[in-house]
Amino acid sequence: MARRDNDRPLRVDHLQSDLVGRSVRGGAVTFGAQALKVVIQFGTILILSRLLPPTAFGLLAMVAAITEILEQIKDFGLSAATIQKPDVTHEQVTALFWINTGIGAAAAVALWAAAPLVAQFYGHPELADITRWLALGFVMSGLATQHWALLRRQMRFNTVAAIDLSCELLAMATAVIAAMHGAGLWALVAQRLVYGAMVMLASWGMAGWWPGLPRRCAGVGALLLFGGSVTGNGVINVISRTLDQVLIGWFWGPQSLGLYERAYKLLMGPINQVTIPLYSVGMPALSRMIVDPQRYRRAYLALSERLAMVTVPAAALLIVTADWVVAVMLGSQWTDAAPILAWLGLAASLLPVATITGLLFLPQDRAAELFKVGVLGAAISIAAILAGLPFGPVGVAAGFAIGMTCLRIPLCFWMAGRRGPVTTADLYLSLLPSAVAAIAVLLVVSGLRMLAPLQTIGPLPGLLITGGAAVAVTLVCFSLIPRSRQALLGLLHLPRLALGTRKARA
Repeated sequence: MARRDNDRPLRVDHLQSDLVGRSVRGGAVTFGAQALKVVIQFGTILILSRLLPPTAFGLLAMVAAITEILEQIKDFGLSAATIQKPDVTHEQVTALFWINTGIGAAAAVALWAAAPLVAQFYGHPELADITRWLALGFVMSGLATQHWALLRRQMRFNTVAAIDLSCELLAMATAVIAAMHGAGLWALVAQRLVYGAMVMLASWGMAGWWPGLPRRCAGVGALLLFGGSVTGNGVINVISRTLDQVLIGWFWGPQSLGLYERAYKLLMGPINQVTIPLYSVGMPALSRMIVDPQRYRRAYLALSERLAMVTVPAAALLIVTADWVVAVMLGSQWTDAAPILAWLGLAASLLPVATITGLLFLPQDRAAELFKVGVLGAAISIAAILAGLPFGPVGVAAGFAIGMTCLRIPLCFWMAGRRGPVTTADLYLSLLPSAVAAIAVLLVVSGLRMLAPLQTIGPLPGLLITGGAAVAVTLVCFSLIPRSRQALLGLLHLPRLALGTRKARA
């Protein structure tokens, strides 16, 4: 009986009857929770940026850039393997659990031992203790990887959203309280450790699955091969994404890195809160749709187009109002972060859409091609970052943005559309309405900022006025373009789909 109950969290056959409806209902809950999470994160940024100096964020970012690489290795792509494979067994997931746990423990020991080297590399002795404490997070995340994957495999998005939001809330409250009591940099360390511990406990409690004893199992080799390709791509992407912070910290010091890291976090935090849930919802849903290529194509393009309709015009607004955003969110001591934020806004305009192209590779079992995309894209980003490094954090941001927009994203679209039901032309056409809206936002908001009243207005009223104008312009553009007008009309059905009162069709 216990064995039968332990197999239940692995089954996915019952999801097929209402796959799109489950995705939409789960997505509605997930995005609602993520919207609340973004609001709370912005509030935390607003508070912590006024309680702590840029050097505190810079010092933590020096270590965090290294831990992100180890986090990819710890996962080894095995969470994606558990989600993607339709017929995974209890014995296989048990084997993957012990592999993740072992890799997490090994990563923790390696980072603990390397702590003095990290401090020596950056020239800041205090980083040794910080590194050792952050190493503990890998033990906890290794233990939670497969349980978290099983929740996503079962499309239990309500549970995933509740765990993530509650753990984030507790971690953020811990950081703010600690900072208010003078903990300084250690408030940020406590935030990370509390989040990891709570996710581990909650995912074990809610997944309803317990691993067996470690033993060899048939079929694990294929899962490891799949996971290895995913991991290779993930490690390369993380290296290219964190190299800028490593180099700025090493070359320019914690003050400059603190400015860059806060600008990056201010922008990429909300973007990650959009793309990560999309991956969580899209991976299991699209993996089940792959047997019907046209249904798969329609579902992916609808997802990509609606994502672009949100992020591309918003990035255009951010580029023009970066100085106001920094003043409102971070305060007067962060003024130098404004040009960094503006350049990163250019990169962020298309980054979410490019990121979810992984949903074209992994459900189609094209992990090896995804690895190639990662290698080539990383080479582009690294070259761009190195070119901008002599010019400080602003130069790094500019190099990253230009390399991403002009080279890396076109490469990603070309590789993704070479095979499968979604073509490269499909990807570009899905972006066209959003690009038109973004250009209109740039022109209108730039024009408004040239008016005398808005040149003397405060940052918050200025953002409210220009933000309202940007929303109005965006809606007008989308209403005039047939393709995006249909997408907007489709959004009207989401409440009924979310409540399960209307049958969903891909």
